[in-house]
Amino acid sequence: MLVLLALGQPGPAQLLAVTAIVSTIVVGEYIAALIVVLVLAGGSALEKYASGRATAELNDLLDRAPQTAHREADGGNLEDIAVADVVAGDVLLVRPAEVVPVDVRLLSASGSFDESAITGESLPAEVVEGGLVLSGSLNGPVAARISATLGASDSQYSRIVALVEEASTSRAPVVRMADSCAVPFTLLALMLADVDWLRSGEAMRFAEVLVVATPCPLLIVAPVAFLGGMSRSARNGVIVKNDGTLDSPSRVKTVVFDKTGTLTQGHPTLENVTLAPGNTGSPNAEQLLVLAGSAEQYSAHFLASSVVTATLARGLEIDRPSDAAEPATDAVLADIGEHAVVVGKRSFVSRSTGPIHEEELSGGRLTIHVGVDSRYAGALIMSDPLRENAVETLASLPTKSR
Repeated sequence: MLVLLALGQPGPAQLLAVTAIVSTIVVGEYIAALIVVLVLAGGSALEKYASGRATAELNDLLDRAPQTAHREADGGNLEDIAVADVVAGDVLLVRPAEVVPVDVRLLSASGSFDESAITGESLPAEVVEGGLVLSGSLNGPVAARISATLGASDSQYSRIVALVEEASTSRAPVVRMADSCAVPFTLLALMLADVDWLRSGEAMRFAEVLVVATPCPLLIVAPVAFLGGMSRSARNGVIVKNDGTLDSPSRVKTVVFDKTGTLTQGHPTLENVTLAPGNTGSPNAEQLLVLAGSAEQYSAHFLASSVVTATLARGLEIDRPSDAAEPATDAVLADIGEHAVVVGKRSFVSRSTGPIHEEELSGGRLTIHVGVDSRYAGALIMSDPLRENAVETLASLPTKSR
């Protein structure tokens, strides 16, 4: 049984291994035969394990893909259909926390979608009516009406899954080279073993040559290395086009990095609290953060937890609002003590505070606006800090002077 496990699929390299095992048994070198069998069996088991890990990563992608879509039928009623039956032009409903089944155009007034599984961007995309949303994106806390722009087979997420499937079955050039060299290598090894036996007159020489020539690296090292590399890459969100891609880093001349989630930590943190121009100091920066953090306790928006965390990290106590509401994902309205607080997007906050000149406060950075008692109080400036090893990693990359 162990010998059968070691062999795997029959081929020239396996024939050489079997001949080595048989010859060592014939000459009485049972330990050598056992070592060859154990090495081959261990390599086969390791390859199956690595292959299973790579398949598991593919299954994770497949499991995440939605199987049904909610299509609007005549009269506005919803019917559940298979995603494969969705065609361009179908009007669909994607419920909160559901994955968008196909590439779509948003019909609702606005929506928030987590596209990190597709683009790597950690901050959810805020999409307005008419905007495009990629399949595989995760919908936010509000249901959205969407119109399919492509069928399932042509959508972005399906193409990514197909790419990973293709990569899992591809063979690197070095693996193909090993396969192509297996026949001549086997013939050469058998010929040298015969010549050594005839010249020495000792059958032991025949067995020794075959044991040394048994191509364990050809059978084990290359396939396992590539399968393991692809599995590890998929687990870290890197899609490898094929095995050959892993075989070519030494020839890479240019590297292009996506900043968010790659060079940065991938989650927003509070950088600064900026008071509105003309603010006389009531509330001051610390009080403004407390009011914002207290209101954001009741928000489902992706930035809310960052604000609450930043408030607590500064040793500030968060108050409990007497009343709170969140209209869609635009803002949070809360009564905190004697103050009416609104926290959220500029377009929503400005309805109760008047015009907001965001450029004067944020300089184009991610901004959360705060209004207190119908007056614009200031903004929370958010940033995505660099990873601790980002600078060191980039500096370690080899550069070629022109």
